[in-house]
Amino acid sequence: MPRPARRGSGWNAEEIRCAVEGFLAGARKPALLEPGEEILPLAGDNVALHSRNARLSLQAWDQNRNLVRRVIGIREHTASRMELVAERFGGKEGRLFLVDLARPTGQDLARRSSRLVFREQLRLLLCREFPGWEVAELSAEPDLEHSLSGIYARALLRQGRHGWAAIGAPPGAADPTGLLTFGLIWLDYLRRRMQDRIVVGGLLLYLPAGRERTTCLRLPYLDSAAARVEMFVYSPDGYAARVDPRDAGNVDTRLEPCRPPADGAGVPGFEELARLPDVQPVPMQDGSRSLRVRGLEFARATEGGMRFGLRERQPAGPHNLAEARLLARELAARRAASADREHPLYRQNPEAWLESQVRAHLEKVDPTLRAEPVYGQVPAFAGGERDVLDLLAVDRSGRLAVLELKASADPHLPVQALDYWLRVKWHLDRGEFGEYGYFPGIALRPEPPRLLLISPALEFHPTTETILSFFSPAIDVERLGLGVEWRKELELMFRLRGAERP
Repeated sequence: MPRPARRGSGWNAEEIRCAVEGFLAGARKPALLEPGEEILPLAGDNVALHSRNARLSLQAWDQNRNLVRRVIGIREHTASRMELVAERFGGKEGRLFLVDLARPTGQDLARRSSRLVFREQLRLLLCREFPGWEVAELSAEPDLEHSLSGIYARALLRQGRHGWAAIGAPPGAADPTGLLTFGLIWLDYLRRRMQDRIVVGGLLLYLPAGRERTTCLRLPYLDSAAARVEMFVYSPDGYAARVDPRDAGNVDTRLEPCRPPADGAGVPGFEELARLPDVQPVPMQDGSRSLRVRGLEFARATEGGMRFGLRERQPAGPHNLAEARLLARELAARRAASADREHPLYRQNPEAWLESQVRAHLEKVDPTLRAEPVYGQVPAFAGGERDVLDLLAVDRSGRLAVLELKASADPHLPVQALDYWLRVKWHLDRGEFGEYGYFPGIALRPEPPRLLLISPALEFHPTTETILSFFSPAIDVERLGLGVEWRKELELMFRLRGAERP
């Protein structure tokens, strides 16, 4: 519970000293925070309290800073934070926080402080690069109503009736690649809000130096007629440089050779498990065969035999084949449309479940697509796993189709789909699919692949059309909305091209 607050002369120096020392002694990861400044961790030997003439001063320092403030009161005191009243120049009161970074409240306050620090850093970057422009708006607060994240600082630059939308990723952003998604949302929001007052012509992106490559690869596939997008990278010392996306280098992707599937008949127990109800055998690019129940793999067969299990795999043989059968039946019961929706097996990996439905009913998704071959997660991303599932198919005319699957609302779906699409196009342009054994016997057309975004109709994020409106017309993209009971039966509710609205 917060302790009673007293201000100014209600506290004497000794009371404040005792309270501060008590907080520091009880905090596992104490830190000092002054709004607008970077947080300063307190290691014990870099903080001191000085009393003189019944006045208390707090001093804290690190390699770059030496902060000294006269403390005159305490507003609030909890186990996770202490809000101090500090005397500023001219007798004005300011705020100073002691926080425990080991506690959630202290962590939240530290994150908000970091956002405010970067907000001011973005202001400085913009003023240096655009000296004749006014920073008319600047914020680092989340705006859930308009789908604007608090991870990134955003601004509006203005000069007369002309404007720029600007957005920046802080140095410690876990995923700076999301900057483009929220930047386009911010640009659209400003255009709609300003309308006839300001012409917001384009978007400025600011990324930490060394974290710009993924965004660079995306920018050439945006529509330059819809918006001008400029990108800058900034250094730790606060200086920015404009980046040419054409200098991003090669796409970070790889294509592994596609091997013919192993003969399941030669693996003891494989055919028996594959014939069980609700089990779906899926050939893999490495020559193995995967056995799945509504997308969840429980066994895999290779030339060397078969292994089964969910978390830990064990070799399958006559002595434990009954155990593998029980596992398949358990999955079939738990991952049924009528099963308990709170059970972990029901909730696990909904995208994989959606993939199994799309594979099984590809003709409902798009009658022009060949039922096979269909490849999953090809090509592979050099950067690791993604939170969407990708399928690569081909239509009857030989044109490739990229299928991006997402079972829940995600504002990043269009840009993540663009990531995969441009990599497929990169390999297609170089003729590598046929060379590496994909789509045997099929003459692939050289034109860019189609892009199909597939999700439950009510789970497309409200900003999906907004982001797609900035895509290049050269990208043939469609949105396919599925019925709410897609786990039970795959039903196509709508098919929309580009940024069309339902």
